[in-house]
Parts: sequence; C-alpha cells; structure tokens
Amino acid sequence: MDGRRQLGEFLQTRRARLRPEDVGLAGYGDRRRVPGLRREELALLAGVSASYYARLEQGASLNASAEVLDAIAGALGLDDAERRHLHNLAGPRRPLGRRPAPERLTAATRQLVAALADVPVVVLGRRGDVLAWTRTGHALHAGHLGHGDPDRTGARPNMTRLVFTDAHTRELYPGWAAKARDVVGNLRLAAGQHPDDPLLASLIGELSMKSPEFAALWSDHRVRACDVGVYEMHHAIVGAMTVTQQTLHTEQGQRVVVATAEPDSASAHALQLLARDVTAREPARH
Repeated sequence: MDGRRQLGEFLQTRRARLRPEDVGLAGYGDRRRVPGLRREELALLAGVSASYYARLEQGASLNASAEVLDAIAGALGLDDAERRHLHNLAGPRRPLGRRPAPERLTAATRQLVAALADVPVVVLGRRGDVLAWTRTGHALHAGHLGHGDPDRTGARPNMTRLVFTDAHTRELYPGWAAKARDVVGNLRLAAGQHPDDPLLASLIGELSMKSPEFAALWSDHRVRACDVGVYEMHHAIVGAMTVTQQTLHTEQGQRVVVATAEPDSASAHALQLLARDVTAREPARH
C-alpha cells in the first residue's frame, strides 16, 4: 500500500469533483478532457505554484507544511475527516513491510465490555478485526458464526470482510449500500493512518479482487469518519429494527461499537428480546 500513490489519487479524485463555477472561477464554456478543476486552477486557489502542486499530486514532493496542506484542503472544500486524511497521507513515511504487533485490548477496555454484557457491543481493530464482543453483540452481528475466540489473532472474524463477502451480513442490512459506504470510508481513514501495515494492504487487495462493490467504492477515495450511523436491520430471530451504532475510540485506536435503539420503541424491545434469547441459550453451551 503506497502512501504517496494514495495521496495522488486522493487529490485527483477530490479535484475531479469540483467545477470551476463551484469555486468562483470562470469556465468560459470550455470543453475539458477530464472532469473537474485543472491542476493549475487548484494551485491558484490554494496559493501555491502549479509545479509544486503537480509534484505533490505525483508523490514527488515530500514534507509539505501543515499550512500548505490546509490551503489545499480549503481549496478542495474538504470536510474535517478528509482534511485529517490529507495530513495523514502527506505526513512522514515509516519503513514499509514490517509486520505490526497483534492488537490487544487493555484492561480498561475489557472492563467496559464486561460492564455492557447485555448490550450489543463489538470492539474492532483498525482493519475491522473483532477484538472482543459481548454475547449480545455477537448475536446481533454474527450469530450465524461460531463464537470463536477474539483473543486468538488467527480466529478473529473481520467485520469489513463480512460486510462484503458474507451473504448473511448483507441480508442483515436492508440498506446494505449505505452500510458498505460507511465501512469503506472508515477503512480509507485507517489506510491513511497506517500506510505501512501489510495486513491492511492485504485485506484491501483481497476485497478488491472478491467484491466488485468494494473495488468501486475504494476507487472513489471517499473518506468518512462514521462514528454514528443509523441502520435498518433485519435479524433472523427478532425481526426488523432501527439501530443506532455509535463508536467510541480508545487511546490505542480501537473502536468500541455500541448498538442502541430509541427508548421504548419496537426496536428497543427487539434488542431486549435478543439479549434474553442469548441468556436463555447460554446454559446449553456448558
């Protein structure tokens, strides 16, 4: 996963979505060979030279200042998540190819998960690996899978992979396309933060080969920090419900995803029924 190439492709796709009239430039009705702003137009808006911007987009200019990156972000109309992504991509590169240490939970995160035992909770690593989940979290998101052992690295399910390659997960979300966009947006952020992670690069390559939908979304370079998402879900046991998935971030960069529903709603009762069903089934596992 080449961080410089990511930077160039990100800038190109963001530049392509703008028209001269969107940013106060006269288009003069000219017919363009490619959509969007030209490099020199973007450079003019950002207050940098056209040659410097071209080198940056080509990955040939290193160590751009924060001020220059902010000027380019402003010219492109980037939101906060996209702006952070731009800074991550243009930051200093670490040596490539080193296998990262396995992700582990801290004692504090384990305590949090234990305290939310009856709530649907999933703890995800930066690649979407399941690091922990409550019994109800497992039942909501992946009840068709064996419970497994998230403490064993090789046995961890990957929620990103499930969204794009697992038929049950696709059926779980009637509005699957919105969930897929959010998952890819979060993964794109992770790729900018960890361009030297070979396991993350391998996952992206695998999904690009296996899923045309993933490949199309990935090529768009959409960045989205989806910390709160409201999804329609249709669960095999408790039926249809509207669920809010909220994400809490740990200091280790892990995501604690908590599923809730509007109090006293049919969806809240469905989640409660799921928790009771899990409790009722538990003795059979011993």
